[in-house]
Amino acid sequence: MNPRLQNNDTGQTAIEYLGILAVVAAIIAVLLTTDFGSTISDAIADQISRVTGG
Repeated sequence: MNPRLQNNDTGQTAIEYLGILAVVAAIIAVLLTTDFGSTISDAIADQISRVTGG
């Protein structure tokens, strides 16, 4: 195999996964504790009703 094509990356580390989980948890916390989450939920429900004709 060509040495230039070899890749020494071994994938994500636990720290990277932990960082992603922290960001997702922060987003979920904001959506659950503010009115913004309710607004998004209502908008999604309205669009689903439009699509299903209900």
